[in-house]
Amino acid sequence: MTAAMPLRDPLISSLSGAAAALLVIDVQVDFVAPEGFCAGRGADVSAVPAAIAQMRRAVAAARAAGMTIVFIRLETSPETDSPAMLAHMERLGMPGGAALCRVGTPGCGYWGIAPEAGDLEVVKSRYDAFLETPLDARLRQRGIGLLVMTGVSTDCCVDSTTRAAFMRDYDVVVLADACAAGSTEDHAAALGALGRYAATIADTGSFVAALEAGGGAAVQSGTSA
Repeated sequence: MTAAMPLRDPLISSLSGAAAALLVIDVQVDFVAPEGFCAGRGADVSAVPAAIAQMRRAVAAARAAGMTIVFIRLETSPETDSPAMLAHMERLGMPGGAALCRVGTPGCGYWGIAPEAGDLEVVKSRYDAFLETPLDARLRQRGIGLLVMTGVSTDCCVDSTTRAAFMRDYDVVVLADACAAGSTEDHAAALGALGRYAATIADTGSFVAALEAGGGAAVQSGTSA
């Protein structure tokens, strides 16, 4: 397990004085539910409930602090299907990938956590939540420069979105215990690489403590329209 970053870490501590946003990535039936697409193809989703519990804790603290909360979800359709991705899945022996998070199907719905009134929601069609979406513009509009990542999977969409954020000059924190992957090995490897190249790796306790230490007042600046 990746050790939590201490509260004295400059980036996690700066949450009390930053315009920041909390991202919740792809917590949808097809990715995380026992009856979903990925579990049906052999993915281990046993770590998901514990991660979702930490996501809820992080969201509650962010909401209490007036921090911007952004829910990211994947939607697919014949018009947005990636030929390269479908071909890749075929080569891996996983045909039928077009069924993943299909618009209008139960698999596209949230599972275990969902946005509330006032939260932002961004729909994507690829791993990276910034690619061909309004995410960057909506964050810039609010003056946000620091992103806190949670969601699934650590080694795919969380990884891609974290790297994309870093390359757009956002500071990024990844809450290790509020993310999950298809295996503990994949989760740990992704966190190790992200910690070296793109993000501070912290945990939900450090995040909540940082917000409580700041009284929530400073992050209010990140909530203006």
